[in-house]
Amino acid sequence: MTDARFEQPIPPPTRRDWIAILSAILGAFMAILDIQIINSSLKDIQGALSATIEEGSWISTSYLVAEIIIIPLAAWLTMIMSPRRFAVCVSVIFVFASLLCSMAWNLESMIVFRVLQGLAGGALIPFAFSLILTKLPLEVRPKGMALFAVTATFAPAIGPTIGGWLTENFGWEFIFYINIVPGILMTAGLLYGLDKSPPRWELLKKGDYAGIATMALGLGCLQVFLEEGHRMDWLESPLMVTLGVIAFVSLVTFVILQLSRDNHLVNLRLLKERNFLLGSLGNIGLGVGLFGTVFVLPVYLAQIQHYNALQIGQVFMWLGLPQLLLIPLVPILMKYVDARWICAAGFLLFSSASYFSGFLSLDFAGDQFIAVQLLRAFGQPMILVPMSILATAMIPPSQAGSASSLYNIIRNLGGAIGIAVLATMLDSRAKYYFDYLREHITPANPALEERLTLLTEQLGNPESALRLLNQQVHQQAQIMAYNDAFHLIGLMLAISMVCILLTKPLPKAPLKAQ
Repeated sequence: MTDARFEQPIPPPTRRDWIAILSAILGAFMAILDIQIINSSLKDIQGALSATIEEGSWISTSYLVAEIIIIPLAAWLTMIMSPRRFAVCVSVIFVFASLLCSMAWNLESMIVFRVLQGLAGGALIPFAFSLILTKLPLEVRPKGMALFAVTATFAPAIGPTIGGWLTENFGWEFIFYINIVPGILMTAGLLYGLDKSPPRWELLKKGDYAGIATMALGLGCLQVFLEEGHRMDWLESPLMVTLGVIAFVSLVTFVILQLSRDNHLVNLRLLKERNFLLGSLGNIGLGVGLFGTVFVLPVYLAQIQHYNALQIGQVFMWLGLPQLLLIPLVPILMKYVDARWICAAGFLLFSSASYFSGFLSLDFAGDQFIAVQLLRAFGQPMILVPMSILATAMIPPSQAGSASSLYNIIRNLGGAIGIAVLATMLDSRAKYYFDYLREHITPANPALEERLTLLTEQLGNPESALRLLNQQVHQQAQIMAYNDAFHLIGLMLAISMVCILLTKPLPKAPLKAQ
């Protein structure tokens, strides 16, 4: 692997460079926002398209599958088409696909349009990250990473809020309409900020097509396996078994191909670099924390507290808005404090917030989540910026595409695996706790007799009292399962903190060519 010290230093960014970076980051923000914003409106979309809950889940899954397949291809396609041509094309496709999604007439058309939207949106995420690595020298890079942090932490946090508000007040179509104006600004900024360069179509002849095929098949099957496995009882389903086997064989083949040839799609040898490996491992826990929280908390508020989409969005507002104020302060803090300690402190705050969320009861609702949401809001900005810098500081600009692809895929896979584990855990632990609580509901228990007497007096007959008691036991078992889920998220974040503490410190001065 080429050492960053022996490459030409990156010159200070110009105004055009900043406009290009800001435009690409805006695209990444909209792409990540579109993952979460649709969750608040899924029931409305399912109703409009006459889809069942199981069928409607493909509206989200199709986007995620397309996104995770395109991320590793983005660097290769950028080299072939040129950065300017590639970025503008995917920006236009993203806006066009968003319009098509708003006009979908049935489930099949929506899935096709969401795949197109996911392909374009997924390409914008690594492109923005790699643009920061190639346009900004190390001493300026924290500012760019702080802006990118808005896409990775603020977008998932604010997505349910925006989606709930738009759906309640205007209709689900508007969650796609909001992409139009940012999409136009993004396209114009990329056209202005990026230099024209000729395409290199000859690279098509040298493409790692075996790697592309095994990667696309493996990641696509793995994403579907993780997204749909819980609904289909995992290995009890022949389809899930088939998808799991295909994903395993394809991804193992992909890794062997990438390590055995120089003409590779993604440079997996970057993981030999200590900081990049530890930063990537930390990124897994961050993915579980970011995506897991956005999955578990809305389900808890809807299922236990019976919140609607707008009320859930208001709870997430306490997580999203403070980050806008805190993220710009992180690059300033990094001038005076070791990036490792800032990142570790962020993981500690995020982990603590998840741990304290695991003491739920029937009285623990939106207002009680304000304190832990603020704790998360302080922690998340302190993680992404220094961790991204720590992971990529020794990666040469020539490897920015592979580094960006790997880094973003690992976070997304961490989130997908985390959600799959959490969904299964909520179901299995709720059943376990229900059986455990039911053992204590016996005629010999005086507390049971007292409770049934009270409920019978309130409801008028013993049958209704028994039904209500059964519902209350189920509800309590579910709450205990949610507590376990939040504790698991906290544990994963704590492990990530340890990974970051094991990284090497950043160099004291910018790396120069030798």
